[in-house]
Amino acid sequence: MAVVPEPTTSRRVTALDVAREVGVSRATVGFVLNNTPGQTIPESTRERVLRAAERLGYRPNSAARALASGRSRIILLVLPDWPVEFRMRDYLDEASLVLDKAGYSLVTYTRHPDQAARPLWESLNPDLVLGTLPFSSPDVASMLACGVREIYPDPDRPDLPDVSLAFSAGPELQVDHLHERGHRKLVYAAFTETRASSLVIARHQAASDRARLLGLATPDLESVDYRDDSPDVAVRRWLDAGITGVVAFNDDVAAAIASAAVRAGLRMPADIAVIGHDDSPIATMFVPALSTIRIDTAALGRGFADFVLHRVDRRPLPAPRTSPKPTLVRRETS
Repeated sequence: MAVVPEPTTSRRVTALDVAREVGVSRATVGFVLNNTPGQTIPESTRERVLRAAERLGYRPNSAARALASGRSRIILLVLPDWPVEFRMRDYLDEASLVLDKAGYSLVTYTRHPDQAARPLWESLNPDLVLGTLPFSSPDVASMLACGVREIYPDPDRPDLPDVSLAFSAGPELQVDHLHERGHRKLVYAAFTETRASSLVIARHQAASDRARLLGLATPDLESVDYRDDSPDVAVRRWLDAGITGVVAFNDDVAAAIASAAVRAGLRMPADIAVIGHDDSPIATMFVPALSTIRIDTAALGRGFADFVLHRVDRRPLPAPRTSPKPTLVRRETS
């Protein structure tokens, strides 16, 4: 007669399991695992509880913990439709590291204009929802209905948070540099996208404003696709139109334009000058090396994390300090 094996089930290890393993009360385990202040628990007992929890594979039930404490320890950063480039990843990584050390998880979420899925704050119950732009009235109503206690920008105040990378300073430096090098006809280049990114639009606007201030014509926003010959076509067209300076949205775009210039047998910067943005690794690895704009995004990320901890833990903000400014990195393409 065949023996039918009993079905196996996986059950979450609870604090009660840890208590039984050690031979202490459930409350004692809770005090140890939550590091509850004001408890006189012997160090030997504390060590036994921690060893047993590790041995059994205990993981705290986040939903239960949030219900008991009223906090999820989750920070939700709502991003606009920006490309997550090298410097943005650097910014978010640094912010995540600081918040992790304080016991918080940073979750990023891109809100699309025609999004059909439920907004993420309805599932995560975050302690704080931040945006780089003010939230719409329906979004605020949705957050409040879900019990979100902290929203920034504050719905009742129109001021914007300083949680994103600077829009204008980098493009202004790009235009200033090309102008100082004698270039009077400029173009702004970005990659072709299904819909125009708000960051592309913002940077192009900043470059345009700077150009007009210097008495230059407004640089057109030109889209190229690195997957076809559009950079080659664009470079030839720009030269025919007398354009000698290219302000690139980022270093990837600058590399695509510089590659097209090399294939066309042009000299940089004698025939055409190109400057990127972000000082990503490709800027130094590319030949010729790309002039670019460097931003200390790690410092900005730490500043963002300090701001978050001020909001959720009421920690004092660090002493006022100058926000890191973008700097020009001069290399071969300009």
